[in-house]
Formats: sequence, C-alpha cells, structure tokens
Amino acid sequence: MNWIKKRKLPATEAIKYNGSPCLSPNSLWNALHNSFNTALHRQVDLSILNKVECKPCQIWNPFSRYEFKSAICKCIDTSAPGPDKVSWRHWKLIFKNDDCLSKIINIANACINLGHWPNYFKTSSTVVIPKLNKSLYDSPKAFLPIVLLNTLSKLVEKVIAE
Repeated sequence: MNWIKKRKLPATEAIKYNGSPCLSPNSLWNALHNSFNTALHRQVDLSILNKVECKPCQIWNPFSRYEFKSAICKCIDTSAPGPDKVSWRHWKLIFKNDDCLSKIINIANACINLGHWPNYFKTSSTVVIPKLNKSLYDSPKAFLPIVLLNTLSKLVEKVIAE
C-alpha cells in the first residue's frame, strides 16, 4: 500500500489454526476471524441496561466552524485513510472552502438531530500486519488487525468528543 513505509517482511510459514495449515483464502479467513473476534458469540446480560440511570435530555448546540477547524488541524496528514481513501490532507484542503465546510457541518448536525449514524460512517476495512519481533509467524496471534474507518466519520467523532 502506498501509504505505508516499505519494510522487509519476516519469513512466514502457512498460518496454522486448530493444528491445520490454512492453505486457502477461506481457511485463512476463518482462522483470522475466529482469532480476532473471540467475543462474537458470547452471551450478553442485557438486564444491566435496566440499572442504567435515566438522565434528562439536553439541548445539543449546533457544531461550529471553529470546532471542525480545531479538530482537523490536530489530524496527522500521513495517517492511513479508510475505505473512502480520503486522507486528512484532503480534508484540510476541502475545509479551506467555507461552502464545503458548511456542508460537512450540516451533515454532522443532521446526524445529531436525527439520532442517526449513517452506514457510510460505520464502514471500515481491516489490514492485518505482522507483529514485530516474533520468532514464528505461523499463528494468527502473531499478526495485528488494524481497523481503518472513513476519515469523515472519525472527524465528526473527534468533534463530538471535544
């Protein structure tokens, strides 16, 4: 990928899962999926939600240009983009146009007012990279999954968090 530095990859063998080598994309997918999504089928006790204290609703103040400009300037241009392939550098250029910035602020305000987080904001891609300094790379646990989200959703989340 053109957004990462080139480095020499460690020598690898076929990843083994449950004692068998993963020799097809399907078996590799199952090994990685079952290793990194171990909580997928765990039972969840929903009764704890009944114990959560109800808080009164508060008025949400609309987002400001300052909030978005402040959040975007903290973003590092060299960070990996998500599935949308739009980097922070691109967003910084887009935000120089006040009309574009206004449109993005309108989208963020609409998300809050409607109580809706679009599927586009939830879209991610996962890159699996080898962990450093492992003696063997024949186990799924020798690799690290990195989840990349669309940068626009990350930006809106940053502004909400501030």
